Amino acid sequence: MDSLLCEKYNALKERIRSLECGAVAFSGGVDSSLLVYVAKDVLGDHAFAVTARSPLVPLAETDASADFCRKYGVKQLFVDHNDLSAFCTNPPDRCYICKKQLFSVIFALAGKNGARYVLEGSNLDDEGDYRPGMRAVAELGALSPLRECGFTKADIRAVSRELGLPTADKPSAACLASRFAYGELLAPERLAAVEQGETFLRSLGFGQLRLRVEGSNARIELVPEEIGKAVAMREKITAKLAELGFVHISLDLRGYRTGSMNEGVKQAP
Repeated sequence: MDSLLCEKYNALKERIRSLECGAVAFSGGVDSSLLVYVAKDVLGDHAFAVTARSPLVPLAETDASADFCRKYGVKQLFVDHNDLSAFCTNPPDRCYICKKQLFSVIFALAGKNGARYVLEGSNLDDEGDYRPGMRAVAELGALSPLRECGFTKADIRAVSRELGLPTADKPSAACLASRFAYGELLAPERLAAVEQGETFLRSLGFGQLRLRVEGSNARIELVPEEIGKAVAMREKITAKLAELGFVHISLDLRGYRTGSMNEGVKQAP
């Protein structure tokens, strides 16, 4: 690892070590995996992971988080987050409402288990998108050591690769609600349909992707070099997505991009 990245990594370790104990909000994604690995490394048994079980989170992600914790000897606690009623209409501040609700529960569980601090995995790149959830996390007092120490997503992947973490090249993930246009109902069966659709697309060999939903329309986002492959497999893809209840199915020619559902609200307060 180059000298600048090494400095960031050492700063991250020292920042976490200074806390003496902490709970990591752990999704199993690239960012929180590095965070929980370092927390375990420097704090030992004074660090533990807290993972949400929710219809907003694909089961495969929850299972992967458990596998990671078992592999690295991290204590993992679970919280159930099944009540979507406060944001089921998917308002633009959905992420704020959801994160405030979820992290309040995580803080309570952390306190019961002797952890004064809750750590979460946002990084510098997250500041470039519309992310009201970061405001909720800050209001509750959660710490963001990766962002504090200047880590970008590329930095996190590079360090994870150096450490041999299985998440180093894992595609970026986000909760299933992020697939829906604002104002769309977030019903469990609709979330499940998106999860099944994306699982199917991955089974066909596609990598980074999103299945975006508006009404009965499904819009597939893939990395640009895989768009041609999807066109060649269109009959198989449309048949499966139609089976899941989608009527109009399209490919986004702009390709996959983070937070595309936020493009009309990025300047919102």
